[in-house]
Amino acid sequence: MRLKHLFNFSIGLTSVLLAACNTDDLQPTGIVTKPKTPSTEFTPPTYADDYASIASWGNRTSWNLANVHDPSVVYDGEYYYMYGTDASYGNEHVGHGHFHGRRSKDLVNWTYIGASMPATPTWVKDTLNNIRERAGLTPIDAPTFGHWAPVVRKVGDKYRMYYSIIVDNYIESGKTNTPANFDGSWTERAFIGLMETTSLKDNTWTDRGMVVSSATDRGTNWSRANLDDWSAYFKWNAIDPSYVVTPENEHWLVYGSWHSGIVALEINPTTGKPDKLETLTDHGVRIARRQNSDANRWQAQEGPEIIYNETTGFYYLFLAYDELSVAYNTRVCRSTNITGPWVGIDGKDITQGGDCWPMLTHPYKFNNHSGWVGISHCAVLQDEASGEWYYASQGRLPENTGGNTFSNAIMMGHIRHIRWTDDGWPVVMPERYAAVPQTAIVKNDLVGTWENITMEYQYKTLQTSTTLTLGADGKTTGAFTADWTYDETKKVLTIGDLKLCVERGLDWEASPRNITLIYSGLTANGRPVWGKKK
Repeated sequence: MRLKHLFNFSIGLTSVLLAACNTDDLQPTGIVTKPKTPSTEFTPPTYADDYASIASWGNRTSWNLANVHDPSVVYDGEYYYMYGTDASYGNEHVGHGHFHGRRSKDLVNWTYIGASMPATPTWVKDTLNNIRERAGLTPIDAPTFGHWAPVVRKVGDKYRMYYSIIVDNYIESGKTNTPANFDGSWTERAFIGLMETTSLKDNTWTDRGMVVSSATDRGTNWSRANLDDWSAYFKWNAIDPSYVVTPENEHWLVYGSWHSGIVALEINPTTGKPDKLETLTDHGVRIARRQNSDANRWQAQEGPEIIYNETTGFYYLFLAYDELSVAYNTRVCRSTNITGPWVGIDGKDITQGGDCWPMLTHPYKFNNHSGWVGISHCAVLQDEASGEWYYASQGRLPENTGGNTFSNAIMMGHIRHIRWTDDGWPVVMPERYAAVPQTAIVKNDLVGTWENITMEYQYKTLQTSTTLTLGADGKTTGAFTADWTYDETKKVLTIGDLKLCVERGLDWEASPRNITLIYSGLTANGRPVWGKKK
Protein backbone atom coordinates (compact mmCIF):
# COMPACT_ATOMS: atom_id res chain seq x y z
CA MET A 1 0.00 0.00 0.00
CA ARG A 2 1.28 3.45 -0.89
CA LEU A 3 0.07 6.77 0.41
CA LYS A 4 -0.86 7.93 -3.06
CA HIS A 5 -3.48 5.20 -3.03
CA LEU A 6 -5.21 7.13 -0.30
CA PHE A 7 -5.24 10.61 -1.81
CA ASN A 8 -8.24 11.65 -3.80
CA PHE A 9 -7.10 13.89 -6.60
CA SER A 10 -10.61 15.06 -7.21
CA ILE A 11 -10.39 17.36 -4.14
CA GLY A 12 -8.23 17.96 -5.09
CA LEU A 13 18.26 23.56 6.90
CA THR A 14 24.81 25.98 11.42
CA SER A 15 26.02 28.54 9.16
CA VAL A 16 29.35 26.89 8.18
CA LEU A 17 29.02 25.93 4.55
CA LEU A 18 30.85 23.68 2.25
CA ALA A 19 32.16 25.78 -0.61
CA ALA A 20 31.25 28.32 -3.25
CA CYS A 21 28.75 27.70 -5.97
CA ASN A 22 30.42 27.58 -9.34
CA THR A 23 28.67 27.34 -12.66
CA ASP A 24 31.85 27.90 -14.66
CA ASP A 25 33.78 24.83 -13.48
CA LEU A 26 30.93 22.39 -13.18
CA GLN A 27 29.53 21.79 -16.62
CA PRO A 28 28.54 18.10 -16.62
CA THR A 29 26.89 16.53 -19.58
CA GLY A 30 23.24 15.61 -19.29
CA ILE A 31 20.14 14.53 -21.05
CA VAL A 32 18.95 17.47 -23.11
CA THR A 33 20.50 19.86 -25.59
CA LYS A 34 19.07 23.31 -26.18
CA PRO A 35 21.07 26.29 -27.49
CA LYS A 36 20.29 29.60 -25.84
CA THR A 37 20.61 33.09 -27.29
CA PRO A 38 21.44 35.77 -24.70
CA SER A 39 18.89 38.55 -24.68
CA THR A 40 17.93 41.46 -22.47
CA GLU A 41 14.32 41.41 -23.66
CA PHE A 42 12.01 39.96 -21.08
CA THR A 43 8.28 39.66 -20.50
CA PRO A 44 7.23 37.96 -17.24
CA PRO A 45 4.76 35.07 -17.38
CA THR A 46 1.26 36.30 -16.62
CA TYR A 47 -0.59 33.05 -15.88
CA ALA A 48 -2.17 32.74 -12.45
CA ASP A 49 -0.86 30.32 -9.83
CA ASP A 50 -4.42 29.56 -8.83
CA TYR A 51 -5.74 28.16 -12.09
CA ALA A 52 -9.13 26.99 -10.79
CA SER A 53 -10.96 29.26 -13.23
CA ILE A 54 -9.38 27.52 -16.25
CA ALA A 55 -9.11 23.99 -14.82
CA SER A 56 -11.80 22.48 -17.00
CA TRP A 57 -11.00 20.16 -19.88
CA GLY A 58 -12.34 22.67 -22.34
CA ASN A 59 -9.66 25.15 -21.24
CA ARG A 60 -6.73 22.73 -21.61
CA THR A 61 -5.09 24.83 -24.34
CA SER A 62 -4.67 27.54 -21.67
CA TRP A 63 -3.26 25.28 -18.95
CA ASN A 64 0.45 25.98 -19.54
CA LEU A 65 1.89 24.33 -16.37
CA ALA A 66 -1.46 23.78 -14.69
CA ASN A 67 -2.32 20.22 -13.70
CA VAL A 68 1.30 18.97 -13.58
CA HIS A 69 2.24 16.14 -11.22
CA ASP A 70 5.41 13.98 -11.06
CA PRO A 71 6.81 15.44 -14.29
CA SER A 72 9.48 13.97 -16.54
CA VAL A 73 11.14 16.20 -19.14
CA VAL A 74 13.07 15.30 -22.28
CA TYR A 75 14.34 17.36 -25.25
CA ASP A 76 14.07 16.32 -28.89
CA GLY A 77 16.21 19.00 -30.54
CA GLU A 78 13.41 21.51 -30.89
CA TYR A 79 11.05 21.21 -27.93
CA TYR A 80 11.17 20.16 -24.32
CA TYR A 81 8.46 17.58 -23.69
CA MET A 82 6.91 17.00 -20.28
CA TYR A 83 4.79 14.02 -19.19
CA GLY A 84 3.37 13.18 -15.78
CA THR A 85 0.95 11.40 -13.50
CA ASP A 86 -2.74 11.35 -14.34
CA ALA A 87 -3.88 14.07 -11.95
CA SER A 88 -5.90 17.22 -12.40
CA TYR A 89 -7.99 19.61 -10.37
CA GLY A 90 -11.48 18.19 -10.42
CA ASN A 91 -10.25 15.08 -12.26
CA GLU A 92 -10.82 16.86 -15.57
CA HIS A 93 -8.41 14.48 -17.33
CA VAL A 94 -10.55 11.41 -16.69
CA GLY A 95 -11.75 9.78 -19.87
CA HIS A 96 -9.18 11.50 -22.05
CA GLY A 97 -6.30 9.00 -22.03
CA HIS A 98 -3.22 8.78 -19.83
CA PHE A 99 0.23 10.29 -19.27
CA HIS A 100 -0.68 13.68 -20.62
CA GLY A 101 2.01 15.71 -22.38
CA ARG A 102 2.92 19.29 -23.07
CA ARG A 103 5.85 20.93 -24.82
CA SER A 104 7.90 24.12 -24.69
CA LYS A 105 10.80 25.79 -26.44
CA ASP A 106 11.93 27.81 -23.40
CA LEU A 107 10.88 25.84 -20.26
CA VAL A 108 8.51 28.71 -19.46
CA ASN A 109 5.63 28.63 -21.93
CA TRP A 110 4.04 25.21 -22.38
CA THR A 111 1.42 23.90 -24.77
CA TYR A 112 -0.77 20.92 -23.96
CA ILE A 113 -0.42 18.20 -26.61
CA GLY A 114 -2.65 15.40 -25.34
CA ALA A 115 -2.38 11.97 -23.83
CA SER A 116 0.45 9.63 -24.82
CA MET A 117 -1.56 6.50 -23.96
CA PRO A 118 -5.13 6.38 -25.31
CA ALA A 119 -6.20 3.47 -23.09
CA THR A 120 -4.73 1.10 -20.50
CA PRO A 121 -2.92 -1.71 -22.37
CA THR A 122 -4.72 -5.04 -22.25
CA TRP A 123 -1.58 -6.80 -20.98
CA VAL A 124 -2.00 -5.18 -17.56
CA LYS A 125 -5.31 -6.85 -16.78
CA ASP A 126 -4.26 -10.11 -18.45
CA THR A 127 -1.00 -10.30 -16.50
CA LEU A 128 -2.71 -9.40 -13.26
CA ASN A 129 -5.31 -12.12 -13.62
CA ASN A 130 -2.76 -14.72 -14.69
CA ILE A 131 -0.87 -14.01 -11.47
CA ARG A 132 -4.10 -14.16 -9.48
CA GLU A 133 -5.06 -17.47 -11.07
CA ARG A 134 -1.72 -19.03 -10.09
CA ALA A 135 -2.36 -17.83 -6.52
CA GLY A 136 -5.83 -19.40 -6.46
CA LEU A 137 -7.64 -16.07 -6.66
CA THR A 138 -10.59 -15.15 -8.82
CA PRO A 139 -9.98 -12.75 -11.70
CA ILE A 140 -10.84 -9.07 -11.46
CA ASP A 141 -13.14 -8.25 -14.33
CA ALA A 142 -12.78 -4.46 -14.19
CA PRO A 143 -9.65 -3.48 -12.23
CA THR A 144 -9.36 0.03 -10.83
CA PHE A 145 -6.19 1.46 -12.35
CA GLY A 146 -4.02 4.45 -11.47
CA HIS A 147 -1.60 5.84 -14.04
CA TRP A 148 1.44 7.38 -12.35
CA ALA A 149 4.87 8.92 -12.71
CA PRO A 150 6.37 8.13 -16.10
CA VAL A 151 10.01 8.79 -17.00
CA VAL A 152 11.09 9.56 -20.56
CA ARG A 153 14.63 9.16 -21.89
CA LYS A 154 16.20 9.08 -25.34
CA VAL A 155 17.94 5.75 -25.92
CA GLY A 156 19.65 5.50 -29.27
CA ASP A 157 17.26 6.74 -31.91
CA LYS A 158 14.17 6.06 -29.81
CA TYR A 159 12.43 7.66 -26.88
CA ARG A 160 11.42 5.30 -24.10
CA MET A 161 8.66 6.01 -21.64
CA TYR A 162 8.63 3.82 -18.53
CA TYR A 163 5.28 4.26 -16.87
CA SER A 164 3.52 3.05 -13.70
CA ILE A 165 0.09 1.49 -13.54
CA ILE A 166 -1.22 0.57 -10.10
CA VAL A 167 -4.09 -1.80 -9.43
CA ASP A 168 -6.22 -0.34 -6.67
CA ASN A 169 -8.19 -3.45 -5.74
CA TYR A 170 -7.94 -5.66 -2.67
CA ILE A 171 -6.05 -8.91 -3.24
CA GLU A 172 -8.47 -11.20 -1.42
CA SER A 173 -11.79 -10.10 -2.83
CA GLY A 174 -10.72 -8.11 -5.87
CA LYS A 175 -12.99 -5.26 -4.79
CA THR A 176 -12.01 -1.63 -5.35
CA ASN A 177 -9.92 -0.08 -2.56
CA THR A 178 -12.36 1.78 -0.34
CA PRO A 179 -12.71 1.62 3.46
CA ALA A 180 -16.14 0.06 3.03
CA ASN A 181 -14.69 -2.73 0.87
CA PHE A 182 -11.75 -3.53 3.17
CA ASP A 183 -11.47 -7.32 3.35
CA GLY A 184 -8.42 -7.82 5.55
CA SER A 185 -5.97 -7.93 2.66
CA TRP A 186 -3.53 -5.55 0.97
CA THR A 187 -4.18 -3.93 -2.36
CA GLU A 188 -2.91 -5.50 -5.53
CA ARG A 189 0.41 -5.03 -7.27
CA ALA A 190 1.68 -2.25 -9.50
CA PHE A 191 3.32 -2.62 -12.89
CA ILE A 192 5.99 -0.68 -14.74
CA GLY A 193 5.53 -0.84 -18.48
CA LEU A 194 7.37 0.50 -21.50
CA MET A 195 6.34 2.50 -24.54
CA GLU A 196 8.57 3.68 -27.36
CA THR A 197 8.43 6.24 -30.14
CA THR A 198 10.79 7.73 -32.69
CA SER A 199 8.95 11.07 -32.76
CA LEU A 200 7.74 12.95 -29.70
CA LYS A 201 6.07 15.45 -31.97
CA ASP A 202 3.79 12.78 -33.39
CA ASN A 203 2.88 11.62 -29.87
CA THR A 204 2.27 8.09 -31.17
CA TRP A 205 3.73 5.41 -28.94
CA THR A 206 4.16 1.67 -29.34
CA ASP A 207 3.58 -0.29 -26.15
CA ARG A 208 6.24 -2.92 -25.34
CA GLY A 209 4.52 -4.49 -22.35
CA MET A 210 5.61 -5.19 -18.80
CA VAL A 211 9.09 -4.40 -17.51
CA VAL A 212 8.66 -5.31 -13.84
CA SER A 213 5.85 -5.71 -11.30
CA SER A 214 5.67 -5.37 -7.54
CA ALA A 215 7.37 -8.30 -5.79
CA THR A 216 6.75 -9.97 -2.45
CA ASP A 217 8.62 -12.29 -0.11
CA ARG A 218 5.44 -13.29 1.78
CA GLY A 219 3.96 -15.84 -0.58
CA THR A 220 0.21 -16.01 -0.11
CA ASN A 221 0.24 -14.19 3.23
CA TRP A 222 -1.40 -11.02 1.94
CA SER A 223 -3.45 -10.35 5.05
CA ARG A 224 -3.55 -6.85 6.54
CA ALA A 225 -4.53 -6.40 10.17
CA ASN A 226 -6.44 -3.15 9.65
CA LEU A 227 -6.29 0.09 7.73
CA ASP A 228 -3.67 1.42 10.18
CA ASP A 229 -1.32 -1.48 9.40
CA TRP A 230 1.46 -0.21 7.11
CA SER A 231 3.77 -3.26 7.00
CA ALA A 232 3.15 -3.81 3.25
CA TYR A 233 2.68 -7.14 1.54
CA PHE A 234 4.89 -6.21 -1.40
CA LYS A 235 8.59 -5.70 -0.66
CA TRP A 236 9.32 -3.81 -3.86
CA ASN A 237 6.70 -1.40 -5.14
CA ALA A 238 6.84 -1.16 -8.94
CA ILE A 239 6.15 2.54 -9.39
CA ASP A 240 8.05 5.81 -9.89
CA PRO A 241 10.64 4.71 -12.45
CA SER A 242 13.78 6.69 -13.28
CA TYR A 243 16.40 5.70 -15.84
CA VAL A 244 20.13 6.27 -16.29
CA VAL A 245 22.80 5.07 -18.70
CA THR A 246 26.30 4.82 -17.21
CA PRO A 247 29.50 5.86 -19.02
CA GLU A 248 30.11 2.12 -19.44
CA ASN A 249 26.75 1.85 -21.24
CA GLU A 250 25.01 -0.02 -18.46
CA HIS A 251 21.31 0.76 -18.39
CA TRP A 252 19.53 0.95 -15.02
CA LEU A 253 15.94 1.42 -14.00
CA VAL A 254 15.62 2.88 -10.50
CA TYR A 255 12.17 2.59 -9.00
CA GLY A 256 10.11 2.16 -5.83
CA SER A 257 8.32 3.96 -3.06
CA TRP A 258 7.65 3.48 0.64
CA HIS A 259 7.48 -0.30 1.26
CA SER A 260 11.11 -1.53 1.68
CA GLY A 261 12.88 1.25 -0.19
CA ILE A 262 14.28 2.18 -3.59
CA VAL A 263 15.50 -0.47 -6.03
CA ALA A 264 17.98 -0.46 -8.93
CA LEU A 265 17.34 -2.95 -11.70
CA GLU A 266 19.78 -3.50 -14.58
CA ILE A 267 18.11 -3.35 -17.97
CA ASN A 268 19.03 -4.94 -21.28
CA PRO A 269 19.81 -1.93 -23.53
CA THR A 270 18.29 -3.59 -26.57
CA THR A 271 14.98 -4.74 -25.13
CA GLY A 272 14.59 -2.05 -22.47
CA LYS A 273 13.70 -4.81 -20.01
CA PRO A 274 15.48 -7.07 -17.50
CA ASP A 275 16.69 -10.38 -18.86
CA LYS A 276 14.72 -12.37 -16.29
CA LEU A 277 12.23 -11.95 -13.46
CA GLU A 278 12.27 -15.38 -11.83
CA THR A 279 13.19 -14.53 -8.22
CA LEU A 280 12.88 -11.60 -5.85
CA THR A 281 16.56 -10.81 -6.53
CA ASP A 282 15.80 -10.47 -10.23
CA HIS A 283 13.58 -7.50 -9.42
CA GLY A 284 16.61 -5.42 -8.37
CA VAL A 285 18.83 -4.48 -5.43
CA ARG A 286 17.86 -1.96 -2.75
CA ILE A 287 19.93 1.23 -2.96
CA ALA A 288 18.11 3.50 -0.50
CA ARG A 289 15.82 3.27 2.49
CA ARG A 290 14.85 5.71 5.18
CA GLN A 291 15.00 3.36 8.15
CA ASN A 292 17.52 0.57 8.75
CA SER A 293 14.97 -2.14 9.40
CA ASP A 294 13.89 -4.97 7.16
CA ALA A 295 10.75 -5.24 9.25
CA ASN A 296 9.73 -1.63 8.54
CA ARG A 297 7.92 -1.28 5.26
CA TRP A 298 6.73 2.28 5.77
CA GLN A 299 9.84 4.08 4.58
CA ALA A 300 8.20 7.42 3.68
CA GLN A 301 10.35 8.01 0.62
CA GLU A 302 9.55 7.67 -3.06
CA GLY A 303 9.88 9.33 -6.43
CA PRO A 304 13.55 8.54 -7.13
CA GLU A 305 15.26 10.51 -9.88
CA ILE A 306 18.80 9.51 -10.86
CA ILE A 307 21.34 11.50 -12.91
CA TYR A 308 25.07 11.29 -13.61
CA ASN A 309 27.36 14.34 -13.29
CA GLU A 310 30.28 13.65 -15.59
CA THR A 311 32.51 16.35 -14.07
CA THR A 312 32.15 15.30 -10.44
CA GLY A 313 32.05 11.61 -11.25
CA PHE A 314 29.01 11.09 -9.03
CA TYR A 315 25.57 9.72 -9.60
CA TYR A 316 22.93 11.75 -7.77
CA LEU A 317 19.77 10.20 -6.37
CA PHE A 318 16.97 12.66 -5.64
CA LEU A 319 14.26 11.38 -3.30
CA ALA A 320 10.81 12.59 -2.29
CA TYR A 321 10.23 12.39 1.48
CA ASP A 322 6.89 12.20 3.30
CA GLU A 323 3.31 12.42 2.09
CA LEU A 324 2.61 14.22 -1.13
CA SER A 325 -0.22 16.65 -0.46
CA VAL A 326 1.61 19.00 1.95
CA ALA A 327 4.77 17.61 3.57
CA TYR A 328 6.62 16.54 0.42
CA ASN A 329 10.27 17.64 0.48
CA THR A 330 13.23 16.77 -1.74
CA ARG A 331 16.45 15.13 -0.55
CA VAL A 332 19.59 14.17 -2.50
CA CYS A 333 22.48 11.76 -1.98
CA ARG A 334 25.32 10.62 -4.23
CA SER A 335 27.46 7.64 -5.11
CA THR A 336 30.14 6.51 -7.53
CA ASN A 337 28.15 3.34 -8.18
CA ILE A 338 24.52 2.79 -9.08
CA THR A 339 24.13 0.14 -6.40
CA GLY A 340 25.77 2.28 -3.71
CA PRO A 341 26.68 2.98 -1.11
CA TRP A 342 24.68 6.19 -1.48
CA VAL A 343 25.95 8.88 0.89
CA GLY A 344 24.54 12.16 2.17
CA ILE A 345 26.29 15.44 2.88
CA ASP A 346 26.88 14.32 6.48
CA GLY A 347 28.46 11.05 5.40
CA LYS A 348 25.53 8.85 6.36
CA ASP A 349 24.90 5.74 4.29
CA ILE A 350 21.46 6.12 2.75
CA THR A 351 21.62 2.59 1.37
CA GLN A 352 21.62 1.32 4.95
CA GLY A 353 18.88 3.62 6.18
CA GLY A 354 20.65 6.88 6.96
CA ASP A 355 18.47 9.98 6.91
CA CYS A 356 19.20 11.72 3.62
CA TRP A 357 20.62 15.24 3.56
CA PRO A 358 20.82 17.74 1.89
CA MET A 359 17.23 18.79 1.69
CA LEU A 360 16.63 20.86 -1.42
CA THR A 361 12.97 21.87 -1.27
CA HIS A 362 10.39 22.15 1.51
CA PRO A 363 6.97 23.77 1.88
CA TYR A 364 7.64 27.52 2.00
CA LYS A 365 6.07 30.95 1.88
CA PHE A 366 7.41 34.30 0.78
CA ASN A 367 5.39 37.44 1.54
CA ASN A 368 2.40 38.35 -0.63
CA HIS A 369 1.57 34.76 -1.54
CA SER A 370 -0.16 31.75 -0.05
CA GLY A 371 3.06 29.74 -0.38
CA TRP A 372 3.65 26.31 -1.90
CA VAL A 373 3.45 22.82 -0.46
CA GLY A 374 3.87 19.31 -1.85
CA ILE A 375 7.03 20.27 -3.77
CA SER A 376 8.87 17.10 -4.75
CA HIS A 377 9.00 14.02 -6.93
CA CYS A 378 11.30 15.84 -9.29
CA ALA A 379 12.76 15.52 -12.73
CA VAL A 380 16.34 16.78 -13.17
CA LEU A 381 17.52 17.78 -16.62
CA GLN A 382 20.46 19.52 -18.23
CA ASP A 383 20.89 21.82 -21.19
CA GLU A 384 24.02 20.37 -22.76
CA ALA A 385 24.74 23.49 -24.78
CA SER A 386 24.93 25.82 -21.78
CA GLY A 387 25.64 23.20 -19.09
CA GLU A 388 22.78 24.54 -16.98
CA TRP A 389 20.70 22.15 -14.89
CA TYR A 390 17.03 22.40 -13.97
CA TYR A 391 14.69 20.90 -11.39
CA ALA A 392 11.07 20.23 -12.30
CA SER A 393 8.27 19.17 -9.95
CA GLN A 394 4.75 20.06 -8.99
CA GLY A 395 3.81 22.55 -6.30
CA ARG A 396 0.44 22.55 -4.56
CA LEU A 397 -1.40 25.45 -3.05
CA PRO A 398 -2.07 25.10 0.69
CA GLU A 399 -5.50 24.08 1.85
CA ASN A 400 -8.20 26.75 1.88
CA THR A 401 -6.24 29.17 -0.28
CA GLY A 402 -8.60 31.94 -1.25
CA GLY A 403 -11.34 30.22 0.71
CA ASN A 404 -11.24 27.20 -1.60
CA THR A 405 -11.65 23.99 0.40
CA PHE A 406 -10.08 22.02 -2.43
CA SER A 407 -7.15 24.33 -3.25
CA ASN A 408 -4.59 21.69 -2.23
CA ALA A 409 -5.61 19.79 -5.36
CA ILE A 410 -4.34 22.69 -7.50
CA MET A 411 -1.05 21.34 -8.87
CA MET A 412 1.15 23.79 -10.74
CA GLY A 413 4.28 22.66 -12.56
CA HIS A 414 7.42 24.25 -11.09
CA ILE A 415 10.76 24.50 -12.89
CA ARG A 416 13.77 25.86 -11.02
CA HIS A 417 17.36 26.52 -11.97
CA ILE A 418 19.97 24.35 -10.25
CA ARG A 419 23.38 25.71 -9.20
CA TRP A 420 26.24 23.54 -7.88
CA THR A 421 28.63 24.03 -4.97
CA ASP A 422 32.38 23.51 -5.46
CA ASP A 423 31.95 20.41 -3.32
CA GLY A 424 29.57 19.06 -5.92
CA TRP A 425 26.15 19.36 -4.31
CA PRO A 426 23.16 20.83 -6.12
CA VAL A 427 21.13 23.73 -4.79
CA VAL A 428 17.71 24.66 -6.14
CA MET A 429 16.84 28.30 -6.66
CA PRO A 430 13.89 29.62 -4.62
CA GLU A 431 11.96 31.21 -7.45
CA ARG A 432 10.59 29.40 -10.45
CA TYR A 433 12.56 29.63 -13.68
CA ALA A 434 11.33 32.35 -16.03
CA ALA A 435 14.23 32.79 -18.48
CA VAL A 436 15.21 36.10 -16.85
CA PRO A 437 18.21 37.63 -18.66
CA GLN A 438 21.34 37.02 -16.60
CA THR A 439 23.02 40.40 -16.87
CA ALA A 440 26.03 41.21 -14.67
CA ILE A 441 25.49 41.50 -10.91
CA VAL A 442 27.86 43.75 -8.95
CA LYS A 443 28.24 44.06 -5.19
CA ASN A 444 26.25 47.26 -4.91
CA ASP A 445 23.25 45.50 -6.48
CA LEU A 446 23.02 43.29 -3.38
CA VAL A 447 22.83 46.15 -0.88
CA GLY A 448 19.37 46.43 0.61
CA THR A 449 16.58 44.39 2.16
CA TRP A 450 15.93 40.72 1.43
CA GLU A 451 13.49 38.03 2.43
CA ASN A 452 15.42 35.03 3.80
CA ILE A 453 14.24 31.52 4.59
CA THR A 454 16.68 29.26 6.43
CA MET A 455 14.85 25.96 6.27
CA GLU A 456 14.66 23.32 8.91
CA TYR A 457 12.70 20.15 8.40
CA GLN A 458 9.22 20.72 9.82
CA TYR A 459 6.57 18.19 8.89
CA LYS A 460 3.62 19.77 7.08
CA THR A 461 4.76 23.28 8.06
CA LEU A 462 5.45 26.13 5.67
CA GLN A 463 8.82 27.78 6.22
CA THR A 464 8.28 31.53 6.29
CA SER A 465 10.68 34.37 5.54
CA THR A 466 12.43 36.84 7.85
CA THR A 467 14.14 40.08 6.94
CA LEU A 468 17.82 40.26 6.04
CA THR A 469 19.61 43.54 5.34
CA LEU A 470 22.89 43.69 3.47
CA GLY A 471 24.52 47.00 4.38
CA ALA A 472 26.81 49.00 2.14
CA ASP A 473 29.36 48.75 4.97
CA GLY A 474 29.65 45.00 4.44
CA LYS A 475 27.60 44.14 7.54
CA THR A 476 24.36 42.20 7.79
CA THR A 477 21.47 42.57 10.18
CA GLY A 478 18.29 40.58 10.66
CA ALA A 479 18.32 36.91 9.71
CA PHE A 480 22.15 36.87 9.91
CA THR A 481 24.59 39.04 11.84
CA ALA A 482 27.97 38.79 10.14
CA ASP A 483 30.21 40.38 7.53
CA TRP A 484 29.32 39.84 3.90
CA THR A 485 31.29 39.81 0.65
CA TYR A 486 30.45 39.08 -2.96
CA ASP A 487 32.41 37.31 -5.70
CA GLU A 488 31.23 38.85 -8.96
CA THR A 489 32.90 36.18 -11.09
CA LYS A 490 31.30 33.20 -9.37
CA LYS A 491 28.14 35.10 -8.43
CA VAL A 492 28.52 33.97 -4.81
CA LEU A 493 27.42 35.93 -1.77
CA THR A 494 29.32 35.02 1.42
CA ILE A 495 27.72 35.80 4.78
CA GLY A 496 30.13 34.73 7.52
CA ASP A 497 30.95 31.21 6.33
CA LEU A 498 27.71 30.72 4.42
CA LYS A 499 28.00 30.64 0.63
CA LEU A 500 24.96 31.58 -1.44
CA CYS A 501 24.58 31.35 -5.21
CA VAL A 502 23.15 34.58 -6.61
CA GLU A 503 21.35 35.23 -9.86
CA ARG A 504 18.59 37.27 -11.36
CA GLY A 505 15.16 35.73 -11.07
CA LEU A 506 11.50 36.55 -11.25
CA ASP A 507 9.68 37.77 -8.16
CA TRP A 508 6.61 35.62 -8.68
CA GLU A 509 4.96 37.00 -5.54
CA ALA A 510 5.10 40.66 -6.63
CA SER A 511 2.23 42.34 -8.40
CA PRO A 512 3.08 42.94 -11.11
CA ARG A 513 5.77 40.28 -11.30
CA ASN A 514 9.23 41.76 -11.82
CA ILE A 515 12.92 40.90 -11.96
CA THR A 516 14.79 40.74 -8.67
CA LEU A 517 17.87 39.07 -7.17
CA ILE A 518 17.63 35.64 -5.59
CA TYR A 519 20.00 33.29 -3.80
CA SER A 520 20.23 29.68 -2.71
CA GLY A 521 22.76 27.75 -0.66
CA LEU A 522 23.28 24.97 1.85
CA THR A 523 24.29 25.01 5.47
CA ALA A 524 27.02 22.58 6.55
CA ASN A 525 24.41 20.06 7.67
CA GLY A 526 22.49 20.30 4.41
CA ARG A 527 19.60 22.66 5.04
CA PRO A 528 18.66 25.01 2.20
CA VAL A 529 18.87 28.79 2.57
CA TRP A 530 16.66 30.71 0.15
CA GLY A 531 16.35 34.43 -0.38
CA LYS A 532 15.07 37.14 -2.67
CA LYS A 533 15.64 40.87 -2.66
CA LYS A 534 12.66 43.05 -1.90
